[in-house]
Amino acid sequence: MTASPTTEEMVEGGLRSSLLGIFINLSLALVKCLTGLIGHSFALLADGIESFLDVISSSVVYYGLRLAIKPPDEDHPYGHGKADPIAAAVVGVAMIAAAFGIAAESINLIRTPHKLPQAYTLWVLICVVPIKALFSRYVAGVGQRIESSALRGDAWHHLSDAIISAFAFVGISAALWTGDPTADDWAALCAAPVILLGGWQQLRRPIAELLDTAPAPEIEQHVRRVAASVAGVFGVEKCFVRKVGFRYYVDLHVVVRGDLTVRQGHVIAHAVADQVREQVDKIAEVLVHIEPEEELLGSHPGELMGEEVREAPPPSHVP
Repeated sequence: MTASPTTEEMVEGGLRSSLLGIFINLSLALVKCLTGLIGHSFALLADGIESFLDVISSSVVYYGLRLAIKPPDEDHPYGHGKADPIAAAVVGVAMIAAAFGIAAESINLIRTPHKLPQAYTLWVLICVVPIKALFSRYVAGVGQRIESSALRGDAWHHLSDAIISAFAFVGISAALWTGDPTADDWAALCAAPVILLGGWQQLRRPIAELLDTAPAPEIEQHVRRVAASVAGVFGVEKCFVRKVGFRYYVDLHVVVRGDLTVRQGHVIAHAVADQVREQVDKIAEVLVHIEPEEELLGSHPGELMGEEVREAPPPSHVP
């Protein structure tokens, strides 16, 4: 039976996808910018500029992932996981800046007479659109597996590049068909809001993660079920989960019998933490606080959370 890949191994896959993205984007950016300049197509040139931004964003994602996977140290006891959403935020800001820059230059060129684009520029775009669309899907899959905000943002950046290329193809075709060179510039202008929307959507996720917004409720529910199933736990009063990088940190308040010794409560707390780490994916640490049942439940200890009460180990079993 093949063992499941560790988080570190999956992040290595993310690093490889970022390096591949840097190489692809750099190659496409050079081709598109040169073809756009020689072929008098600002839509293609704008597409090439956006690809250069993709090179920068993929580089930021690469170094963000490398930093995020570093283990905790004396100065960073919770690890370096926040580097992942920070890298994602940089990608989102870069997309928003690109959208405004392309829109401004498109408006300027619409007002300024210039030559018609050359027909051969269309062949570059015919090749670019499927390459970028497929690569975006690949990066998105890697980002989904390791729950990386940075890789998800990078995938959207690749997709926006494919969208710009599609707009450029339509604009150049319209310019050649009508003899109006501004059709090419209008296509670049129409692509700008798409990039802006994508940048804003990608900026929201890392900001939420940096602010320790609660993850999907299914994760908390799973943690509660596992904790409540441990012998000696009457129920779970509080459960807080936050994402740091590629893993989750959990704070739990569990209810136990009020007449237990400190040592017995300590044993139960360790059992809860161990079970949560073993049964819930991507849990880094679990902090368990013990609550005595008298203070919360009075004479009805089994009512909390509707969980079945399981007896704690007797004192003789406690080391």
